[in-house]
Amino acid sequence: MLLVHPDGSSFRFDPGALCLELLPTGGPGRLAYFEVLHGPEDLVRWAGESRLPGGLDLTVSPAEVPAARRLRDALWRLAEAHVSARPPGADDLATVNDAAAHPPLTARLTVEGAREWAAGATGTGLLSTVARDAVDLFTGAYSHRVRTCGADNCRLLFVDTSRPGRRRWCSMERCGNRHKVRAHRARLTTADGD
Repeated sequence: MLLVHPDGSSFRFDPGALCLELLPTGGPGRLAYFEVLHGPEDLVRWAGESRLPGGLDLTVSPAEVPAARRLRDALWRLAEAHVSARPPGADDLATVNDAAAHPPLTARLTVEGAREWAAGATGTGLLSTVARDAVDLFTGAYSHRVRTCGADNCRLLFVDTSRPGRRRWCSMERCGNRHKVRAHRARLTTADGD
């Protein structure tokens, strides 16, 4: 996915899971600065840019937007607690579990052997699908590979699905490259001082 910072800069970011793709749309506390879910059209746009297969005809009501923000904020706190080996907050667990309890988006197989979405997709179904993805992520085989970017000033979370399991950065294009530049400058400064 392409993330665009409020300052206009952009970079590619693959968080590795649908539920973690929702996080960069804003968040609790200081992360509210990045808020992009203001109306139904914003949630529809996010779904179209997410890892969900295309062709989703989604209807989102104005009331489903605050629900999306509540779920996203709960996912931020749950993921950060998970990475830090802290117990999850009861309210955050309830938010995710309540969202997951609704019917999810439904995929269907067509006569041609293609995948399509069943009619009647709603924001509530989308949020259920995201919440169920979170349940699968935090209880599944890659739960120990949910990580925070290694940069000091980046809070982005991702699932390290690389084979060796050594991914450190949200994006090599952004934080990884910045780290390499700083390390190179440090080596040059050290070499000049010798």
